[in-house]
Amino acid sequence: MIEFQSVTKQYQGGQPAVDQLTMSISKGSITVFVGPSGCGKTTSLRMINRMVEPTSGVITVDGKDVTSVPASELRRSMGYVMQSSGLLPHRSVLDNIATVPRLNGVPKSEARKRAEELLDVVGLARVLGKRYPSQLSGGQQQRVGVARALAADPPVLLMDEPFSAVDPVVRDELQQELLRLQKDLAKTIVFVTHDIDEATVLGDKVAVFATGGKLAQYATPEEILRAPANDFVASFVGRDRGFRHLGFTASDGVTVHPVPTVVRSPGGSLDPEPGPGAGWQLVVDHAGRPLGWTGPGNGAGLIPGGSLFRAGESLRRALDAALSSPSGLGVAVDSEGRVLGVVRGGEVLALIEEARQVRQAAL
Repeated sequence: MIEFQSVTKQYQGGQPAVDQLTMSISKGSITVFVGPSGCGKTTSLRMINRMVEPTSGVITVDGKDVTSVPASELRRSMGYVMQSSGLLPHRSVLDNIATVPRLNGVPKSEARKRAEELLDVVGLARVLGKRYPSQLSGGQQQRVGVARALAADPPVLLMDEPFSAVDPVVRDELQQELLRLQKDLAKTIVFVTHDIDEATVLGDKVAVFATGGKLAQYATPEEILRAPANDFVASFVGRDRGFRHLGFTASDGVTVHPVPTVVRSPGGSLDPEPGPGAGWQLVVDHAGRPLGWTGPGNGAGLIPGGSLFRAGESLRRALDAALSSPSGLGVAVDSEGRVLGVVRGGEVLALIEEARQVRQAAL
């Protein structure tokens, strides 16, 4: 879909920002460019839509040299999302989203209708369409930025550190939203980040750039975590890459144990009411979804906290659930969010060690 063929960007009097980049980006995939500041990842992204012109080499999209298309036309054919969302402050949310269709000659009423539909797609209430960017939260502004990039239904979506300016909780929500959108829309997405965790969560493939604009490794997230190509990649990924690799290790062997539960009524009372000697019990609603814990000496009080583990997810998710739980027991739920039981941290760690030994033996 997108091909870089010996592409170099050389600024006058300096080292190459991008040095002899050759890579192929598959159609319908998320490819993440990651690396330290000044490594050429953003420059490489911007050469795709000619916001930056390459010094030498060829970039093609669907077999067509990007320099054969007028720059303005090329940019309108691709979605672009940036760190600050780049929304026009004097235009409403709907008019911001409708910007590119209007530039492409779509009538105003039709463009606004498309904008309203896209609010649903990116998980925003339609009532927000009448507001201005300053009236939205940072996360909402980024969702509007994604909607605007999708407005002309482009086959290619370029995303330049779009989630780096929001807090970690919102960032996680936006990452999951992007994965959901990609599952439905199957765009060819090129995503720039400096965060290796974000790269391994989002990328079908990850391109690690080294200082000097050289491509150090281009592979699946699992391969980069399992077998860094050189010392630079190993250092950039970090010493805890083994833990990150757990995100790609199946949790099939994790035992889900029964857990005592109490039901919390809409009024807040627990049934049955925990006795004075009761241990940890999981508090659920009438549908069997977890609400929190009641613990030793806590009476009828509710202790929130702990991530959830869905059957079939990775060992990392199982360990996260156990470590973040106030009881030390990770709550396992089904696809509807109903409690299946709990996983024990010690058992998950034993499986992790077993998986580590298997990987070591394979090297």
